[in-house]
Amino acid sequence: MRKRYGSVIKVNPEMLGIYKQLHANPWKDVCDMIKKCNIENYVIYHRDGYLFSHYEYVGSDYKSDMTKMAADPITQDWWKLCRPCQCPVESAGKDDWWAEMEEVFYLP
Repeated sequence: MRKRYGSVIKVNPEMLGIYKQLHANPWKDVCDMIKKCNIENYVIYHRDGYLFSHYEYVGSDYKSDMTKMAADPITQDWWKLCRPCQCPVESAGKDDWWAEMEEVFYLP
């Protein structure tokens, strides 16, 4: 089953350059883990101090795949570099980093 996800987070303005550099040369092992967790067509956009992500999940157990990704030591090291560049939006849930967005339109 293919499901689309979108999320948003603020970017720390003084860290935007670093964030862009990291994502211009992402670690192969991190990209491989994303794919192993059934994520395809993953993109991150920047606008006016916000980062917007969109991806398609093609697996059958989203929660399990996200748990697997979060447990991966290389991914954890990558997140340690990325997290100082980000700040959750005010409406994010208590345990959320990126806040999920509601899809309101899709044209296949």
